[in-house]
Amino acid sequence: MLSGVKAGLVSADVLRREQQELRRHERNNKQLEEESRRSETVFRDKSGRKRDLAQERLEQRQKAEAKSERDEQYAKWGKGLVQGKQQQQNVEDAIKEMQKPLARYIDDQDLDRMLREQEREGDPMADFIKRRKAKENKEKKEKPRYNGPAPPLNRFNIWPGHRWDGVDRSNGFEQQRFARIANKKAVQELAYKWSVEDM
Repeated sequence: MLSGVKAGLVSADVLRREQQELRRHERNNKQLEEESRRSETVFRDKSGRKRDLAQERLEQRQKAEAKSERDEQYAKWGKGLVQGKQQQQNVEDAIKEMQKPLARYIDDQDLDRMLREQEREGDPMADFIKRRKAKENKEKKEKPRYNGPAPPLNRFNIWPGHRWDGVDRSNGFEQQRFARIANKKAVQELAYKWSVEDM
């Protein structure tokens, strides 16, 4: 039979032996059940090696933390560094304003400067002040610069004078020098790649 006992008409002796054997077998199975209850599951990878799940969880947590820090940094950069500095400046200005007394008097220099810098619609003197500021800026001497097509490179990165007509009258030495430097760099890089290609 499926249970392991003999089928049909069986003597009492044979039946007793079979029951004893079944009990012994069950006792052995109970020991195995107890051992298997106390044992931990062994996880293996595709190649059959044991996996250390605690170490894997730790590595995943570290990767997630590094990724969150990187995402936070990119989010900070995405908002704009100048805008972040401007926001910080606004907070500092607000703190500075909060430290001032609530009542402001006529001799308050910050209030006076703020009111003077405001531009109001219909102010007859605003146009005069703008023209005066523009005239002051023009009076500052600034050397004229060349503003034509991009000039050829030279060794010292000197920009041509403002009267240059855009014609290259050199003997080609600068271009040859740059070509030699680029060729030397390319040969060195190629030699390095060749030396490490079989590693």
